[in-house]
Amino acid sequence: MKTIYNRLNNITLLFFFCFLLSGCEKQKENPSYRIGFSQCVGSDLWRRTMLEEIKMELSLHQDAELTYADANGSSKLQEKQTREMINEGIDILIISPNEAQPLTPIVEEAYNKGIPVIIIDRKTASTAYTAYVGADNFQIGKMAGEYVGEILKGKGNIVEVMGLPGSSPTIERQRGFNEGLKKYPGISVTNQVYGNWLKKDTEEELAKIKDSLINIDAVFAHNDQMASGSRKILNNLQLKKQIKVIGIDALPGKGGGLEMVSSKVLTASVLYPTGGKEAITTAFKILNKESFSKENILQSLVIDSTNVDLMKLQWNKFTSQQKDIERQGSLLKGQKKLFKNQQIVLNIIVITLVLSVVFGGLALYALLENRKINKNLEANNIEILNQRNQLIEMSSKAEAATEAKLNFFTNMSHEFRTPLTLILSPLEDLIQNEKIKSVAEKKLNLIHKNVYRLLKLINQLIDYRKIEHNKMRLSVSQTNIVSFVNDILESFQYNARKKNIDIRLITDAQEIKVWLDVNMLDKVIFNLLSNALKFTPANEIIYVEITHGSESVVLSVKDNGPGIAAEEIEHVFDHFYQAHTNAAKGSGLGLSLSKELMTLHHGNITVESTKIQGTKFSIRLQLGDAHFSEQEKLRGKVNKDVLYEDAKIYTTGLSDINEIRNLDSLTTIKQESVLIIEDNHDLLNYLGNKFEEDYEVFLADTGEKGIASAYEQVPDLIISDLVLPELSGRSITEKLKSDIRTSHIPIILLSAHGSLEQQINGMESMADAYIVKPFNYDYLVATVKSLLKNRYLLKSHYVSDISSSGKQPISKSLDKKFINDFAGIVEQNLSNENFSVDEISKEIGISRVQLYRKVKALLDCSVADYIMNRRLKKAKYLLINERYSIAEITYMVGFSSPNYFSTVFKSKYGMRPSEFKKNQISP
Repeated sequence: MKTIYNRLNNITLLFFFCFLLSGCEKQKENPSYRIGFSQCVGSDLWRRTMLEEIKMELSLHQDAELTYADANGSSKLQEKQTREMINEGIDILIISPNEAQPLTPIVEEAYNKGIPVIIIDRKTASTAYTAYVGADNFQIGKMAGEYVGEILKGKGNIVEVMGLPGSSPTIERQRGFNEGLKKYPGISVTNQVYGNWLKKDTEEELAKIKDSLINIDAVFAHNDQMASGSRKILNNLQLKKQIKVIGIDALPGKGGGLEMVSSKVLTASVLYPTGGKEAITTAFKILNKESFSKENILQSLVIDSTNVDLMKLQWNKFTSQQKDIERQGSLLKGQKKLFKNQQIVLNIIVITLVLSVVFGGLALYALLENRKINKNLEANNIEILNQRNQLIEMSSKAEAATEAKLNFFTNMSHEFRTPLTLILSPLEDLIQNEKIKSVAEKKLNLIHKNVYRLLKLINQLIDYRKIEHNKMRLSVSQTNIVSFVNDILESFQYNARKKNIDIRLITDAQEIKVWLDVNMLDKVIFNLLSNALKFTPANEIIYVEITHGSESVVLSVKDNGPGIAAEEIEHVFDHFYQAHTNAAKGSGLGLSLSKELMTLHHGNITVESTKIQGTKFSIRLQLGDAHFSEQEKLRGKVNKDVLYEDAKIYTTGLSDINEIRNLDSLTTIKQESVLIIEDNHDLLNYLGNKFEEDYEVFLADTGEKGIASAYEQVPDLIISDLVLPELSGRSITEKLKSDIRTSHIPIILLSAHGSLEQQINGMESMADAYIVKPFNYDYLVATVKSLLKNRYLLKSHYVSDISSSGKQPISKSLDKKFINDFAGIVEQNLSNENFSVDEISKEIGISRVQLYRKVKALLDCSVADYIMNRRLKKAKYLLINERYSIAEITYMVGFSSPNYFSTVFKSKYGMRPSEFKKNQISP
């Protein structure tokens, strides 16, 4: 069955590869031309008409793309827009310059860069252009003069409305008009005004000479807009005779000269062609390497009532045909897209058919397996039903069983005190023994501190169970709370001085008598002071303040620690609650027990905290004894022995809180390194001591520090606690295993969570091993050695021959990706003799140091050794299978000279390349 599956899988991959090749071929598109068109001169209608002509002509060329810019009469803007087109990489530039001199440099720049330049309408001050397209303004003016002479029959007076003073079109059209009138000496130009090409300016100028307009027979304007303004002034004068108005442009469309001639606003208009169509025709001749004329002068004609309808009809027909062409072009694009989609669908169908055959075989196999599974499921269902019935029966007994377990746990807690006492007493004797103390003082102190820590937890559990079952009984007596608190403070002074912390007692009276149970309230005060000393940084102050009023007394403990987050304050007195934002952890019982004890005293406990600024706990006790029963009142002295025992329990272990042992920096650096992440400083220092004998050890007490150290040091192995401040061990594992810089590092998780489900959960985070606390140190060491040995075997496999046909897959996907990327980059650059490690680092996206460590960890060789090995292997292949000369092979595999290549090759294979090649040829 597996053989069939493998063959089907190979067929599927073959078809999929063919599909990819066909898809790549279809992505190839016909080459297209990018045409840049910069427009500036003329009226809005004239510029719009030119653009429409260009677009109409371009619609016949589907392989062209137009880049258009309108400077709207600004030479500076036109120069900027033209430069942007040149930088974008256009194939040809079509420009209608606003002014000759300012636009000459940019046109020459484009021409000198090899970009063909077509100038429309007016020329620049240089001959550096490919072609010119435009009308002859002199001939247009002459045609207008001859036409006026004919319609006036050689006699009459004329007013000439000229364009912008000094502009070349104005000068040329005026000269041509005068030339055309020379044949008609009976016609005279009585007035000349400048309309600046604008209708409004024309109206203003003609209004100034309106009295002289009564005797004229015709008006000649240099464009249709000024001619339209002239007609408006003449109509306002309401003259009896019909004065003829002739313009220039004859543009189609609404508001154009054709429409004004057709509606009798103008008598005639001389056609001034835009040249858009001719410019595109010339452009494609240039691009297609066909012959063309450098100077393209456009022809003109006079349009009046005799031919205007024909011209409009031709324009409308032309516009309609253009729309048909555009519509057909759009349909053609749609058909091409449909054809392409159909090809893709056909390929998908072929692949689907092949996959159907593969999955059909798999489905048949799965069907046979499912029949076996179904039989097992039927048997399992019967068993599950029986188990469900048993669970229903057992659930009724659960509450009683739970209570029995709690009672057993409480009794066992009591029983723990006896062996702890038997451990503690001999232990203190050993600590006092100077001979033993000199040899094992650190270990004995570690045991001593943790015995008291365990004793504290057991006492809290017992007290908690007593309160829960209402078996905790008060024995109150009248006590001076000031001296009582002062005695407790003395127990903490030694630990406070070690951290240079000042504990200050502030009170509003030297003696304040309060009824309380000293053996219970001391636990509350001990717990508050212990927490304050634990979280207060060195060189700070802890304030203990006692104030009283007529009905109550308040004792407050204020520290300068990190504070408690607002969302956690409401939970600090919950049973077994531990804040997630604090690095130091406890049992979650201390504050809960304190609250219960204050409730027994008919008082309360409150907390105020600001993040970073510190925390203040306050307990309030009522004055007098009216709130206590007679049974709760006890006359007598304070039990100093109980107070001393509680002081030792709560202060033991505070002296070295938050202290991480500094490993000896002068020791010889070991070949392998281990990073240990553990928030319990005793265990962290203990493991550091043990492992530094054989490994270079790095320590971290929070998840964030552990992550940073892993990235910086790139150790060979990581040991991490599962439950940590800031980041859990599972999160650390997932983050490091998903980062290409650290994905190869084996990780061992340590946890007190010993259930099978919790162990599976830890392994699912990609951890390499999961060890339950308390653990055997020898077992931990054996696990470390085993993982490092397996990693070494993996290195040996890949360094032996990474191109081997029988190589096995890398167990981690990110390691596999790294190896593939690294090998691919090296293979692509084997012929580059200047190829360096920096180029690989930049390509992969990691630092040079991380690359060296990653390659060393996975391949057990340096980057340079790997590159040299691959070059020699490729050279060996070329010598065996190809007919290149040794000199050619030298440079193909990236060696700087044949002599150096020969030397390196001989050191690797025991003979020179020429000898090796000769041996291969010999029979």
